[in-house]
Amino acid sequence: MNQYGGSRLPFRSVGAEGVTLRLAHTSDRHCETFEAIDASGGYASACLGANHSLMVETLPAALRCGYATDEVEDVSRQEFLEAFFGVDGLWTEHFPFGRYHVAGRNSGSEGVELAMRLLAEARYDYRRQRLRDEFKGRDTILAFEGAWHGWTGGVVPLLNRRHYRVGLMPTPEAAAYGLRVAWIPFGDSAALREFFAQNGGRLLSVIVEPLQGDAGILCPPPKYLRELAGLTRSAGALLVADEVLTFAKTGRFFAMRDEAGPIPTDITVIGKSLGMGVISVSLVIARQELTIRPTGAVCTSDLRPFACGVMSAGCRFLHERGLVAAAHERGLLLRGLLEERLVARFPEVYAEVRGLGLLNGVELTAEVAPRVTDLRTKLIAAGVYVEVMSGAGRRSGGLRYIYPTLRFAPPLVITEDEIHRLVESAVVGTAFFLGERS
Repeated sequence: MNQYGGSRLPFRSVGAEGVTLRLAHTSDRHCETFEAIDASGGYASACLGANHSLMVETLPAALRCGYATDEVEDVSRQEFLEAFFGVDGLWTEHFPFGRYHVAGRNSGSEGVELAMRLLAEARYDYRRQRLRDEFKGRDTILAFEGAWHGWTGGVVPLLNRRHYRVGLMPTPEAAAYGLRVAWIPFGDSAALREFFAQNGGRLLSVIVEPLQGDAGILCPPPKYLRELAGLTRSAGALLVADEVLTFAKTGRFFAMRDEAGPIPTDITVIGKSLGMGVISVSLVIARQELTIRPTGAVCTSDLRPFACGVMSAGCRFLHERGLVAAAHERGLLLRGLLEERLVARFPEVYAEVRGLGLLNGVELTAEVAPRVTDLRTKLIAAGVYVEVMSGAGRRSGGLRYIYPTLRFAPPLVITEDEIHRLVESAVVGTAFFLGERS
């Protein structure tokens, strides 16, 4: 199935090691290979790169843990939950012990869909088959323009992109129990306050990416996320943080924080790097009072022992080796080089670089935007594998148009030397794109 609406990239993968991909041109029948530094990380999921020794050791051990479902207790699951959510767990600063419970899903999209289910369940009394009195009139979810929360039918309504929504099947009960979604520009404090002033009484929930990825790697201004959390709490609504993309990439495990510390949420969804690039998995971390009707969301893969073994070993490794913390400094180096060597040298191609940690974007100019596919192909051929953020575009409130943005989100194991090589390859590819010979 061609899911791209056109041709795929003219390359084939023939292997990988660390952050180095071995590729070949599909037109080359002799399969002559070349190397490219991976600035994509498999849609930003392969935080350990390829063929990492930790996963080579972990996968057989995780397989031996069995296949116990969540109906019964399991040692691997218990060890994972205690290590990260227990009294002295690694993540208890964000999720205080005893206040949250956790569910596993196959992907970030499924995780966000479960979060939406928890919101719907919060306002519905399934025993009496009616809305709870305290939630009557609360029919609005606030999302943000340009946000990306996944592909599945339950989360597509959150996207303010008609292309992904129109023509899809609504639920039969939509008229009686449906929710409406409202959108405002991300990072605009004035628009935020105005929305809450006018709609706070109807608000059920807010869902936010702490750093918008698909919209073009957009970082909020200082104190914006904490103000958002405060307004949500004051309105009596629930706050959902979509950290599927940001998890472990910004210099901390979680990006919902500022200089004052973690910003409390009611539900947090994490994924991508959580699976270490070898499995697709997500976690939904919710306040304990947010629950599902009995058997209403049973999942075949909910925290199976194999997934718990991979997540536990991988996240411990990221923490103990300092790879999460190192993402901050390596991100500063990467952005500095991209600004100096790429944006400053090719102002006709690149408008600016922005990001946090190892999650970075380089926005194209209006002139080059229509040729983004050709540019990307040239960059890959020159030795740097990048992605294009497709969510860039028009925003309301007089905010400027965001042109297609190249995402530079390499695996956390990337070295400083590899960062330099990555940027130099991008320089060569851009020069090739412009027809330069040197």
